[in-house]
Amino acid sequence: MGNIYNINNVPSEFMSDFLGKASTLYLGNAAGSEKIYVNVDKIQPGSKSAKYHSHSKQEEFFLILSGSGTLRKNGEEYQVSQGDFVAKPAGKGNTHQFINTGSDVLEILDIGTIEKGDVVHYPDENMYYLRDQNLMFNGQDAVSDWDTEPNK
Repeated sequence: MGNIYNINNVPSEFMSDFLGKASTLYLGNAAGSEKIYVNVDKIQPGSKSAKYHSHSKQEEFFLILSGSGTLRKNGEEYQVSQGDFVAKPAGKGNTHQFINTGSDVLEILDIGTIEKGDVVHYPDENMYYLRDQNLMFNGQDAVSDWDTEPNK
């Protein structure tokens, strides 16, 4: 069994601050989760949760705990507020990003699977990130005349 903590007393090693514009509590890590992550993200007004992206293997679920904002999802924008939730299945090109367009902190419960070999695609910048190896690739450098045929 994992560790027991209170959300109001999470050890500092399980917290991150991102330029004062967003912060994350890594509750799953603190408790000892191995197959899922459970985070609480706090996004300041005018800030973004992450760059617009999709995952090849990681499935995610989001619940708005407080505040309001915009969910940018698959090329569309949706208004979200406390109590709204959405799932983002893996490997289907589901792009997503939360933007705090409200006047209060946007607080999001962010739960997902931990997947080896997950590739993150950032379509706004045409970048790919291989998480396990901390490698980034620019999609503009793609080779167009290569294929998997071994007998050519």
